[in-house]
Amino acid sequence: MSNKTMQAIQVHEYGGPDVLKAVTVDRPQPAADEALVRIVYAAVIPLDFKIRNGGLQNVFPVTMPYIPGFYASGVIEEAGPGVTAFKPGDRVFGMIRGAYAEYGVAKAQELIKLPENLTFEDAATIKAGAEAAWKALFTEGELQAGQTVLLHAAAGGVGQFAVQLAKWKGATVIATASTANLDFVKSLGADQVIDYTTTKFENVAGEVDLVVDSVGGETETRSWPVLKKGGIFVSLTQDPSQENALKHGVTAKFNTKLPTRQDLESLTELMAEGTIKAKIDSVFPLSKAQEALEKSEARHGRGRILLQAGSI
Repeated sequence: MSNKTMQAIQVHEYGGPDVLKAVTVDRPQPAADEALVRIVYAAVIPLDFKIRNGGLQNVFPVTMPYIPGFYASGVIEEAGPGVTAFKPGDRVFGMIRGAYAEYGVAKAQELIKLPENLTFEDAATIKAGAEAAWKALFTEGELQAGQTVLLHAAAGGVGQFAVQLAKWKGATVIATASTANLDFVKSLGADQVIDYTTTKFENVAGEVDLVVDSVGGETETRSWPVLKKGGIFVSLTQDPSQENALKHGVTAKFNTKLPTRQDLESLTELMAEGTIKAKIDSVFPLSKAQEALEKSEARHGRGRILLQAGSI
């Protein structure tokens, strides 16, 4: 393979995991204010299979064929015109569209340098889980020390970070998880873990200040009475019912605002110093993208799934 081409995963039509094809394509070139990144790890997130399935064509239209993936860590290969913040060899992470590949192009403003003691694996989980947890808890959820938060699906790629960040903030954490993940969620620092397979959380939790819901559907419906008056419900999956929010005297939010770059840098430092730890469920080689997305779609993972696109 020449240095002008690369291995990548492409989708030529909507469908199941079998539409993912390993191909050799031209390496992208960075334009002004962009950088070419040699990708080490790409994060596999639910959005990837939802787009591939064709269920989000109105929200995320794509031009076929396309390379999936949004978030990755890697090394700057080339800085485009006007880029002064990065140079070849810099270790970075951030939003890199088309991350299921050996190389990807990103806007320089979407990249952040890795602190010396942060691994590529952990860095790949920040935009793919930790940032969403920060957004739900603090940017939208306005969580303060001394408050109580109920976190649904606390063992997942976002939930694992939410438990740790809420405890770092000084909040009381009630979390839901399956039987197999109870000990794991307790180890993250949750004050109370509810086995949702045997216990209805609404029979145990009540008067909480914040609910973070990454499940939706029935879980959302059953969460409203758990909140205290004036509380906040943050959904990570869909627009929550404003009618139910009004009925229960609470505020419901979904993608109302995003963390700042300073927030992201603070989060990066917390991970680099070991205050917040990432749980990696599994790592697949780039050629096994089908299997990685199958595991993601099964929704029984613990932590984040990664694709290894290159060597460190």
